[in-house]
Amino acid sequence: MVKLVKSDYDTKDFVKILDWACTKYPFSAYFTSNDIPYPHGGFKQVLFAGTTTIPFEEIKDNEDLVGILSYDLKNRFEKLQSHNPTILSHPESLFFRPELKIEFDKESLTIHGEDPENVWEQILEKVYKPKKNKISSLTALTSKQKYLESVEHIKRHIIEGDIYEMNYCMAFQAEVSSLSPIDLFRKLSTKSPMPFAAFFKANNQYLICASPERFIKKTGSKLIAQPIKGTAKRGKDEVEDQSLKTALLNSEKERAENLMIVDLMRNDLSRVSQTGSVKVEELFGIYTFKNLHQMISTVASEVNDGVSFHEIISKTFPMGSMTGAPKIKCMELIEQYEDFRRGWYSGSLGYMEKNGDFDFNVIIRSIFYDEKIGQLYFAVGSAITFDAEPEAEYQECLLKAKAIIQILEG
Repeated sequence: MVKLVKSDYDTKDFVKILDWACTKYPFSAYFTSNDIPYPHGGFKQVLFAGTTTIPFEEIKDNEDLVGILSYDLKNRFEKLQSHNPTILSHPESLFFRPELKIEFDKESLTIHGEDPENVWEQILEKVYKPKKNKISSLTALTSKQKYLESVEHIKRHIIEGDIYEMNYCMAFQAEVSSLSPIDLFRKLSTKSPMPFAAFFKANNQYLICASPERFIKKTGSKLIAQPIKGTAKRGKDEVEDQSLKTALLNSEKERAENLMIVDLMRNDLSRVSQTGSVKVEELFGIYTFKNLHQMISTVASEVNDGVSFHEIISKTFPMGSMTGAPKIKCMELIEQYEDFRRGWYSGSLGYMEKNGDFDFNVIIRSIFYDEKIGQLYFAVGSAITFDAEPEAEYQECLLKAKAIIQILEG
């Protein structure tokens, strides 16, 4: 690849760059941290585009790749199944080799490609004309009554000792007659800026993602997992905001939820890490985003020599915060109580580098759109524990969905 640095980059050109990449290539992905401080950093601000895909089984650890993992990839790693109704038919996994890479910083951008000067000229000539977003009324696939009843059934499984905690989700869908995915991503990023935001295009399918959560990161020999469990709304003023943060930090229920997933992730990392290297760097950290507060913990380890990306994923995927504990039993019950096939939702999207490093998020707070069939959906969920109150869990789901609903109905 040839490199070109442009110091006269105007941030207003961002949508033109993304639009040009989506028009030129069948596969493209944009990642950003939105400059939000985060332990071990959020995503790099970078765009990738390409035409060549590679099967998950053939991934090597020494090349640049971009990839997405469907939640249903779990069926390859454990004796599990996915038979719930499919909203959009997502591939179990999809990785592509970047032919173009554009790295952004505050004052310049760097284009890596075969003819970067020509790429830049084409981008500058591009006129971005977003379609009008015409979306029918959102429909909840799970009624409130069914949601409340399912939470009670899940709590009975907890009482009977089947599980300790389970992530239970509900989905919303809509018919689409016209939509600009890039415009939707721009609006969602403004409404709900997050450290693991991403835009992903695979032919006619799009992911518009505002995720606050990291699944797993590898830097050198170090692995990092950062499960989120614990959510509180923002306050009307500074005093109420601080009170809500304090209440979240001191909530026995939220701490119990978080601790169970931390223990699960410690166990997952231990399967690929050096004995005694798994450590909890931070427990019950409270982080504030534009629309809510989250309780986040950080688990780290030193990976065993010679362990491949494929093996790391097979031993840790999907993120425990999106299943519950114990993991396999929860995934069986998720299949029993949820009424949709998750697909890319609660899966993972990220990028790999030639030196073996990688960074992948948890696909939550996201919109999934299929341009060919004119449909979109999104999903939200919460952790159900012994002392969960069904109405409170339902309201937590609506809080997490608020930003998405507002931009879709706006």
